[in-house]
Amino acid sequence: MQLSKTAKISILTIFLILLCDQTLKLFIKSHFELGHDIQIFSWFHIYFIENNGMAFGMELIGKLFLSLFRIGAGIFLIYYLRKIIQRQLPIGYIISISLILAGAIGNLFDCMFYGLLFSDSMGHVAQFMPESGGYASLFYGRVVDMLYFPLIEGNFPDWFPIWGGQDFIFFRPVFNIADSAVSVGVVLILLFYRHYLSDNEVKKPVENQPETQA
Repeated sequence: MQLSKTAKISILTIFLILLCDQTLKLFIKSHFELGHDIQIFSWFHIYFIENNGMAFGMELIGKLFLSLFRIGAGIFLIYYLRKIIQRQLPIGYIISISLILAGAIGNLFDCMFYGLLFSDSMGHVAQFMPESGGYASLFYGRVVDMLYFPLIEGNFPDWFPIWGGQDFIFFRPVFNIADSAVSVGVVLILLFYRHYLSDNEVKKPVENQPETQA
């Protein structure tokens, strides 16, 4: 079965995102201990944290549910991506969905396998494939985050409601390449391709959705 040019671009996009995401995560996990912070610029740090990703703070059921939900979402995205490629929707929309799928797979891989492959990183650098086994079982691994951009730091004035006198940082979240791919994909869709989220748009005849449409 010969792949179309659009399908090849989609697969290449997913592959490159996963390659960059997992390469960086594996490097961080095998060289940094938890909480290690390297300042590259005043506004950019490499700061190693791990995200438990547990829904509603439930230690067992919530974590497993979240992992299974990610698997279900990934399967749906693969089906949907195949569908919109067949319908020859704009390449920009297909790339946006590909970014979201790649990000979902990248973080799912952490949850599924990192607990099996690594020891914990608390107070020391993790070991790969330790003799005593990993720090968690299948589906219970933690997502590796490391990109931190504290662009603006300051204090709320005393008169400010609720947070008056407290420190603030913008941008506070620590994230990874997979998170970035999902965010970029979602923003592109919201800005340029929202109307394609309608099932009616996806089902339009192929001749109304030329592959060359940007």
